[in-house]
Amino acid sequence: MTFWCASALIAGRTESNVRVHTTPDGIIGRIEVGVQPGPGDIALGTVIPGMGNAHSHAFHRSFRGRTHSDGGDFWRWRESMYAAAAALDPELYYELAVAVFSEMLVSGWTAVGEFHYVHHQNDGTPYPTAHAMELAIAAAARDIGIRLTLLDTVYLRGGAGLPLSELQLRFGDDSARSWIRRWQSLRDSLGGGDVTLGAAIHSVRAVPRGAIATILAELPPGVPLHIHLSEQPQENAESRAEYGLTPTGLLNELGALGPRLSVVHATHLTTTDIALLGSAGVSVVMCPTTEADLGDGIGPARALADAGASIALGSDQNAVVDPFLEARGLEAGERLSSGKRGRFSPTELSAALTTGGYRSLGHGVAGIRAGAWCDLVEVNPRSLRTAGASVEQLPLVATASDVLRVIVGGRVVADSGRLVSADLAGFRSDPAALLGDALGKLDDVLARRERV
Repeated sequence: MTFWCASALIAGRTESNVRVHTTPDGIIGRIEVGVQPGPGDIALGTVIPGMGNAHSHAFHRSFRGRTHSDGGDFWRWRESMYAAAAALDPELYYELAVAVFSEMLVSGWTAVGEFHYVHHQNDGTPYPTAHAMELAIAAAARDIGIRLTLLDTVYLRGGAGLPLSELQLRFGDDSARSWIRRWQSLRDSLGGGDVTLGAAIHSVRAVPRGAIATILAELPPGVPLHIHLSEQPQENAESRAEYGLTPTGLLNELGALGPRLSVVHATHLTTTDIALLGSAGVSVVMCPTTEADLGDGIGPARALADAGASIALGSDQNAVVDPFLEARGLEAGERLSSGKRGRFSPTELSAALTTGGYRSLGHGVAGIRAGAWCDLVEVNPRSLRTAGASVEQLPLVATASDVLRVIVGGRVVADSGRLVSADLAGFRSDPAALLGDALGKLDDVLARRERV
């Protein structure tokens, strides 16, 4: 399979007349520049690398546009999240994940890290079919055609010295070692292939020190490991009260910091935290639209990047599913907090969307280059939003509406907002229709629960 691109963003530079050769397993074999299209090429216009969504909670999409009038803060919002989580079962989660992953795919996200903690039935007991929820999410990603890193999450307590609440029971495991055994069994059930199994520690609030140490000791090396970090000041205060350390300080003392670790949000950090994270070369996953929506604050992204951290981006609660708006949110936050423009260059913003995201998700080589997955996004350069912009500055002007064709693993999976994958027999090709169906079913479940 070969793709010919009128222009393509390669290593931060725009190249013209580019032919991308793919191997049978969907990897870029070689690239030619300055060539004319051939009869066997799939001809594309302006092409950028596939973008990696490094942090998602798919089911949070179910209450987009439904919590603003509640006001309050993060903790008030969390009550709505728990209600939605309680309504899910494997069948409904599959349908919702199909819909949300579809929205991501047509918006230009070609890979996603699903930070997943809704493991069990509401009373905390396992489903009769082992790993029913996890396998539902994996099946949804496979059927849609998005590249998935399933970040199976350990969640053991409700806070320092607190057991899981009734609403948290389905998130939990008995201990770190029981989570490890479940993770190993899930790895066997998934069977490798096109889904990467990663791991996540929900937070230092939800997983105590000893359990984190066990996970670090027993999780195989090289497995992507993610954690929510310092999203709220309360998290920092509780960590200091329990350990005398910030969450970053605790992770450093346990030897957790390193290139395989991705810390999500990293909003409320000390200068020492920033230095520790940067010097260890961790990935920092910023989720600007969610952090703004929840009133979390503006994280020190520029300082973290300057210290040596790799910046990635994620959609988190999926209140917005648009990679370009995440990139602009990153830069806008920096401008608002510093009073200066150009805090992240267009090349750095593109890297956060592409190579940064793929690194966080455990995909190694990324971008349009030999050895990387052939994950490509064709963008309309002449829309009302993009007309006149250089290809390098598309992250500063484009939106998901400008995404044309999306290629994952050398296969066209979306075109102009619709799914075109051959594996979608029986599905609607319109993501909005898929979302409508899934959200309608979820609303029915919530209504029944309220009546009871």
